[in-house]
Amino acid sequence: MMQKDQIEQIKQQLIEQIQTTFPDDKKDSAIRQIESMDGEQLEEFLIQNNLIKEGEKGGEQQCVFCSIISNKIQSHKISENENAIAVLEINPISKGHVLIIPKPHVQEVSKETEEFARQVSLKLKEKLQAKEIEMQDSEMFGHKTINIIPIYDGNTLKNERKPAQKKDLENLQKELQIEIEPEEIEEEEEEPITDKNTRLPRRIP
Repeated sequence: MMQKDQIEQIKQQLIEQIQTTFPDDKKDSAIRQIESMDGEQLEEFLIQNNLIKEGEKGGEQQCVFCSIISNKIQSHKISENENAIAVLEINPISKGHVLIIPKPHVQEVSKETEEFARQVSLKLKEKLQAKEIEMQDSEMFGHKTINIIPIYDGNTLKNERKPAQKKDLENLQKELQIEIEPEEIEEEEEEPITDKNTRLPRRIP
């Protein structure tokens, strides 16, 4: 059985996740549900959502995102580079909802990961012909992530999250494989030295 302070910490992390990712009309009921759970109910909830594995009750909670990175939890990956991976959200707001997960366990997303997310979002918009793409930061178990959410006519960020069918995720994974080319840094051509661009040091008498 988890300790009381550990239960409260996990509840707080779950509530923070709800505050940043749930639509406004769903937040209150979801938070009340988390707050009403006792230790045993909370452990069962974590197991069902792959946040801890059976047999690890009472131990330190696993970071679900680190488990995805290390392939301990199955995911539907569509892109990857040295800094982060892009996986399909299993409870998406819309078709093509992707989660960008930094490979290190971090609370701040690096500029490199933000650039990776931007490139993935551009590819998603093109492949899915989305009206626009929304990007939202979220955090759980101290691991910051970025949600990339395609917006189509008739849907908004307030749409209810619904569990995706495994077959649908597998088909979408094949459709959305994204190759991100590393950006080439252009080298500036050296300007030839001339009398106009060369300044000689002044002579001191």
